[in-house]
Amino acid sequence: MIMQKTAIALSLLLAIGSVFAAQAKGGGDFPSRPIRIVVGFTPGGQPDIFSRLIGGKLGEALGQPVVVDNRPGAGGAIGTKIVADSTPDGHTLLGVSSSHVIAPAVRKLNYDPVKDFAGITQMYSSAYLLVVPPSLGVKTARDLIAMAKSKPGALNFSSAGTGSGTHFAGEVFKDAAKIDVVHIPYKGIPEAMNDTMTNRVQFFMAPVASLASLVRDGRLVSLGVTSLKRSTVYPDIPTLAESGLPGFEFESWGGMVAPAKTPRPIITRLNREIATALAAPDTQQRMRALGAEPVSTTPEAYDRRIATEIANIGAIARRAGITPQ
Repeated sequence: MIMQKTAIALSLLLAIGSVFAAQAKGGGDFPSRPIRIVVGFTPGGQPDIFSRLIGGKLGEALGQPVVVDNRPGAGGAIGTKIVADSTPDGHTLLGVSSSHVIAPAVRKLNYDPVKDFAGITQMYSSAYLLVVPPSLGVKTARDLIAMAKSKPGALNFSSAGTGSGTHFAGEVFKDAAKIDVVHIPYKGIPEAMNDTMTNRVQFFMAPVASLASLVRDGRLVSLGVTSLKRSTVYPDIPTLAESGLPGFEFESWGGMVAPAKTPRPIITRLNREIATALAAPDTQQRMRALGAEPVSTTPEAYDRRIATEIANIGAIARRAGITPQ
C-alpha cells in the first residue's frame, strides 16, 4: 500500500512538473518581470513616441512595467543588434520603423533583419513631409527642385541617420526629382530638424508625427506630403505626386518585433494586447493627431511585409547607386 501511494505521488509530481515545463516553454508565466522596448533612435521621433504610447497600455494589460530604452546610432542598427542578441522570452522587444527594412540596402549588418526576429504586429503608417527652413525662401516643391538644379551639389538634406527612413525618403525624392544634393546624417530626428530650421541643411523628409507643431508655428515650411493622397492632418498641403513628381509615394511605418525563437504563445499574446491598445479610441485619437494611422496586422502578415520590403528597397537602392557600407 505504501509503495502504491508513493508511486501515485511520484506520478502526480511528474505530471505537475510536465505542466509547469509546458507552461514555461509556451510562455505560460509571461510576463514574469518588466518588459523593455528598445528603440534605436533618440527620444522625440516617431518610433519613440508610439512605442511609449503603446508601451503604457501594454504594461497595464500585462500587469508589468514596460520601459522604453533608447539606444540610438547607426540608423537604428545598434538597438536592433541588442534585441537580436537578447533572450527570446518576450521581455525584450524592438520598436521598429521602416529603417528596419532599409538598413540591409545601406549597411553591412551584424544581424539578419528577417531571420533574427519574429514579427508581432505593425502599429502605424504615416506620410513624410518635405520641409525647408523659412529662410530658404521657397514655397513649393517645384521651387526647391528648380533651386537644386540651378546649384548642383550646393544643397544639403538632413536625416535621422544613414539608413533611417528619413534618409531613404530623401534619396527617393532626390532620385525622382533628378537633383544633385548632399546627404547629411544626424543622430536622430530632433537634431536633423534643428539644423533644418536654422538653414544649416536645406530640406528634410520627416514623419508628420515629429514636426506637426513646428509646421503650425511657422518654424518649418512644408512643401509636400509623400503619400498618394493628401494628409487628413494637412489637407491644404499638396502631395509630391501633385507637385511635378507623378506617382511619387513613400510612407513611414512602424511596429513591434521580438527576437527569433520567442515562443509562439507569447507572440500571440503580445499581438492581441497591442491590437487592443491600437483599437482604443484615445490611442487612435492621439496617433491621428500626430499624423499617423493606427494599423494592426497578424504576426505572419508583418513578417511577410518586412521580407517583401527588404527586397523592394534593395532594388531601389541598387538603381540609385547605394551600396551597403
